[in-house]
Amino acid sequence: MRLTRETTTKEDKAKQQQDYNDYVKQVTPTHSLWANMAKAFLVGGIICCLGQIILNVAGGMGLDKETAGAWTSLLLVLLSVLLTGMNLYPSVASWGGAGALVPITGFANSVAAPAIEFQKEGQVFGIGCKIFTIAGPVILYGIFTSWVLGLGYWIGKSFGWF
Repeated sequence: MRLTRETTTKEDKAKQQQDYNDYVKQVTPTHSLWANMAKAFLVGGIICCLGQIILNVAGGMGLDKETAGAWTSLLLVLLSVLLTGMNLYPSVASWGGAGALVPITGFANSVAAPAIEFQKEGQVFGIGCKIFTIAGPVILYGIFTSWVLGLGYWIGKSFGWF
């Protein structure tokens, strides 16, 4: 049987495709859904337990519930910003996934990280312009959604639906 150039080209393409598929399979990270959920639960749980400890200590110092809650939020944000500044929070977020990104600490990290990253570009064009690149849409849509829901509630109250 005589091999033609066309046959060789098809075999080469099939071999290249198989080699590529093997390479992709080798370098593509595999993720376990259950392991990721367990990590997120663990990290989120630790953050919540830390918040509860701060709340209990503040309450034990004689602060009322509202003030103790405010101090808890402030201290969790401060801790998150400090860990972001020391480049530790990204590692926690990478390992813990949504468990580290969903609470208030994740929001503080999303504001602090661009500020730290772009500080070399100056106060206005660096920090001022980039600080809300990630958090900005969250703030925008949060405010807009609360406005729409408030308007709906006001209309509902006006018509006696609520």
